[in-house]
Amino acid sequence: MTINIILLGPPGAGKGTQARRLVEERGLVQLSTGDMLRAARSSGTEMGQRVAEVMDRGQLVTDEIVIGLIREQLAKGGNGFIFDGFPRTLAQADALGDLLADTGMSLDAVIEMQVDDEALVRRITGRFTCGNCGEVYHDETKPTAQAGVCDVCGSTDLKRRADDNEDSLKTRLLEYYKKTSPLIGYYYAKDKLAQVDGLAPMDQVGADIAGALEA
Repeated sequence: MTINIILLGPPGAGKGTQARRLVEERGLVQLSTGDMLRAARSSGTEMGQRVAEVMDRGQLVTDEIVIGLIREQLAKGGNGFIFDGFPRTLAQADALGDLLADTGMSLDAVIEMQVDDEALVRRITGRFTCGNCGEVYHDETKPTAQAGVCDVCGSTDLKRRADDNEDSLKTRLLEYYKKTSPLIGYYYAKDKLAQVDGLAPMDQVGADIAGALEA
């Protein structure tokens, strides 16, 4: 069964982790705005040239271009799509809805991963990843078995994002609440919204999302 979903939640809520699980378990295609832009820029296509020109000027890529990239991906078909990092605003949500309607597709569910801000700050500031395999760790809840060595691949290339600090996170949270959180009411009004506890254990979050999708 084809299913198209949006994962909503502030930075650090675990959207990326759950998206990867859905890709593995259900064969969905994760449409990450950042990944699509990077791929387009190096593709040599007409759309890719437009993306490169905008990014080279240091400007933000327009919603029109992002929608164009998503349209290209939807045309490839598949078991369904996870929209990751888009939409971020009400205008983008309208544009995505129009695109799906134009292509004869629909949005099946919007999963809001709810979090407590203080707990989120603790989660993010303790987070680090393996630069080789991408495994995610945490100082308190998931340290590596051997300090400085990835449990999965044995790499010592462990790193923290430069913006995974309290001040940067608060700035990103403010941006989320100003621009993206209105989407919660928007999709609730469209009877598409389901909510899960984003700070529950990872497997529990996955099970709750699966339950919401089945419902």
